[in-house]
Amino acid sequence: MQPTRILHPDFETFLYLKDQDCIDLFIDLRNYVLELYPDANELVYHTHALTAVFSISEKLSDAFCMIPIYTKHLNFGFNKGTLLHDPKELLQGTGKLIRHIPVSKIADYRNVNVENLLKSAIELAVSDLKKPSKILGTTISKIKK
Repeated sequence: MQPTRILHPDFETFLYLKDQDCIDLFIDLRNYVLELYPDANELVYHTHALTAVFSISEKLSDAFCMIPIYTKHLNFGFNKGTLLHDPKELLQGTGKLIRHIPVSKIADYRNVNVENLLKSAIELAVSDLKKPSKILGTTISKIKK
């Protein structure tokens, strides 16, 4: 599977150290997010997990979702998950804001219920935006070299 947007080289270096199943799921989930919001900026990090964060600006505070990749699994996180309407109770977690969906197969996220959550997360981020971003559709590395 090919990414719809080029992977940042800093991120790619660490991504290809993961299990192939995680890599394939990550690329498909990333494509899914970018299909629904192609103007998203992608902020990439490597801390306790390798993470791609999708934002409506170049700021982490304007992010609507994220994909953290661990050793053998990944999650589909929603930065303001506690504020989203989740009638199917798909979101898990105990934090003040962040919630996630565990991902082990494509069907875990490529469905109408998750699509509705993602669209709601994007709408919430757009409505909370204080100042429009001059940067759109870009991948920005926050990985320390």
